[in-house]
Amino acid sequence: MSTGELLSIEPLELKFFFELKKQISCSLQLSNKTDSYVAFKVKTTNPKKYCVRPNTGIVMPRSTCDVTVTMQAQKEAPPDMQCKDKFLLQSVKAPDGTTPKDITAEMFNKEAGHLVEECKLRVVYLAPTQPPSPVAEGSEEGSSPRGSISENGNFTGPDSTPVTRAFAERSDVPEKSAEAKALIARLTEEKNNALRQNSKLNQELELLKRESSKSRGGVSMVIVILIGLLGIIMGYLMKKA
Repeated sequence: MSTGELLSIEPLELKFFFELKKQISCSLQLSNKTDSYVAFKVKTTNPKKYCVRPNTGIVMPRSTCDVTVTMQAQKEAPPDMQCKDKFLLQSVKAPDGTTPKDITAEMFNKEAGHLVEECKLRVVYLAPTQPPSPVAEGSEEGSSPRGSISENGNFTGPDSTPVTRAFAERSDVPEKSAEAKALIARLTEEKNNALRQNSKLNQELELLKRESSKSRGGVSMVIVILIGLLGIIMGYLMKKA
């Protein structure tokens, strides 16, 4: 805060949270410490870069006035975020009843014998504030370290092995399920074929039994062979089941 006799100025540094291609503003508060009218004027070393509203005005006795300084959008950042721009705030006592329209350049002319207070203000660029990270970077004392999700989607951290294994096992479930379904379908088809063959053999066996009543001698061997084949097929089915 300025310690001038006329005005208290807060702050003495114009702090801009610098962002490229964006207008940025900050404000000053001028407090009249006297019982007189005080006229003020704001000058800058780079008038094309800044807009000051109001750049001249009157602060009533024992009252305050706010001044807004706007920096135009910048296309590039200065080296090391250092700024050499400066502002000069001049103040002088004015006759009672003076209005902003009555302010002239002559009022701030020291050579004319006017008592002009001057306060230099420097410009400071600040980096934009960043929101807090949703994931803690470290662990608190007495607590377990936390894992995190990496950019490729893998879980990383001290306990990542069981989690990784669980994800791997889950990813294998659809593949194993598909293999099981294919195996069941194949076995079902084989079982149906065997049943059809069994039914066909039973029909042939019945036919042979009917013919055996006419001639048992030549047919008995065929029956034995068919019964043996039937036993082999049934054994195959039982093994598959």
